[in-house]
Amino acid sequence: MVIQKVINNNVISAYDVNQQEIVIMGKGIGFKAHTGELIDESKIEKVFRIENENLSRQFQELLENIPLEHMQLTSDIISYAIKNLNVQLNQNIYITLTDHINFAIQRQSQGIQLKNALLWETKKFYHQEYLMGKYAVDLLNEKLGTEFTEDEAGFIALHFVNAEYNTTINDTFEMTNMIQKILELVRLEMGIEFDEESLHYERFITHLKFLVQRLYRHELLKDEEIEFARMMENKYPKEYECSKHIAEYIEKEYGSGIASEEIMFLAIHIKRVCMAG
Repeated sequence: MVIQKVINNNVISAYDVNQQEIVIMGKGIGFKAHTGELIDESKIEKVFRIENENLSRQFQELLENIPLEHMQLTSDIISYAIKNLNVQLNQNIYITLTDHINFAIQRQSQGIQLKNALLWETKKFYHQEYLMGKYAVDLLNEKLGTEFTEDEAGFIALHFVNAEYNTTINDTFEMTNMIQKILELVRLEMGIEFDEESLHYERFITHLKFLVQRLYRHELLKDEEIEFARMMENKYPKEYECSKHIAEYIEKEYGSGIASEEIMFLAIHIKRVCMAG
């Protein structure tokens, strides 16, 4: 392979055999190297293939001033998450998480610790992603001697949520708040305390996550099961009424109405979670 651009002493870009641009990382791989020269393949440690050209440019710009160790650790964290979450992650994670971790390390070196207001919700609603954040914090603390707490694990977890659902950090904060408000509405209206260890509660949380994701993607269900929805309204009137109040809250706060089919599925989950509560 031939060097296309030297980004810094440890990062270069090149084209692979398919003429796709790749970013190559390795200690000293760019030192005294020049465009057009052959790459010293013995120095290659990581190869990034970012298909979106704009994202690739942003990634290269970001890497220009980031220490090699920070880049390597972030890459290891993302690789671990891809393997253990078993989901497709938006390649934007290479930019957002690298930038976040580098800034967090700088922050801590200045003695600045941030409290995570959504830590409890993140642990409850996005438990697998939180475990990835916890892995990241443990790795950074071990390798760099940092003292990150579970607050930082929660912040990192939300980057994985964003990469899974193609949302922004602000969207994820709002989505998490929405789920919390809906749960509180159900708890008060139905007069129950949730059994958070029950399968029905876990399924309800999963349903709410997919509901708010569809809301943000403008992919809400259509009214294709109106007769079935009416049947559920007659069978579970209290739960269906609670679901309609959820729909009213969503429309008031987020300006988006939801169909009878969405309300019906909410009613079914509310019925199940009340049985478990």
